Amino acid sequence: MPGAEFYTAVSTSDWIVAGASVVIAFVLAEVVDRILSRRGKRLTAAVAGGELSPVATTRLRLLRRLIFALIIVIGIAVALSQFDSVRSIATGILASSAVLGLVIGFAARQTLANGIAGILLAITQPIRIGDLVTFEGETGEVEDMKLSYTYLRLDHGPRLVIPNERLAASSVQNHTVVDPRLQVEVSVWLPPHVDLDRALELIADEAHEVDAAVAEVDKEGVRLSATTWTTSPRERGKLAADLRLRWLRSLREHGLSSVEAS
Repeated sequence: MPGAEFYTAVSTSDWIVAGASVVIAFVLAEVVDRILSRRGKRLTAAVAGGELSPVATTRLRLLRRLIFALIIVIGIAVALSQFDSVRSIATGILASSAVLGLVIGFAARQTLANGIAGILLAITQPIRIGDLVTFEGETGEVEDMKLSYTYLRLDHGPRLVIPNERLAASSVQNHTVVDPRLQVEVSVWLPPHVDLDRALELIADEAHEVDAAVAEVDKEGVRLSATTWTTSPRERGKLAADLRLRWLRSLREHGLSSVEAS
């Protein structure tokens, strides 16, 4: 049956072209993504001589992901266009595009809202990659911002994944949006009769920007606080632990036993 053989040959050819289109789209998207990443690094080395700023990093990642998604969509569209049945369906769809748009818009409302919110967050940048933020009681570093979700690395390790629509519609406390430095504070409680001046001198260090002060007075004791600064959100926990340990050791060595540390 020549007709059957011809149909099979054409059908096989369509499948081969469609598959090749999808594969080429993925390869091309990956190549373009890597080129954009390398260009960004070269531009940074040439202009700033260091790492990309949080603003540039956030926008570059958004641009890379938009281009990646666009290439994949074009590749899938080319693959589907190889089939006559799909083209017929597409013609009918275009004839009723208004109704279809309403249906798709309603069905994908959440996904579209997250994507649009992700683009707005990348443009307006209330938060940026590398910022330390507090969202609904959880504090962490912005590790990544995708089209639909933002990833926070929390202080104790796990990631908090937030839909971008929810992030854009809520209040977020950004600790580093104006000043990249973070204040680190530790406290110790001492009995009222302890030599407070001496206790403060043991931790105060102008060379390392460590300031000490009386933070609170209570009938059971006095709370002293020591503050310093860091530019890395990930280092603030370790810095606080080291500062607290150093202060407690100094107090113990000089006979100024503390009641409690925090």
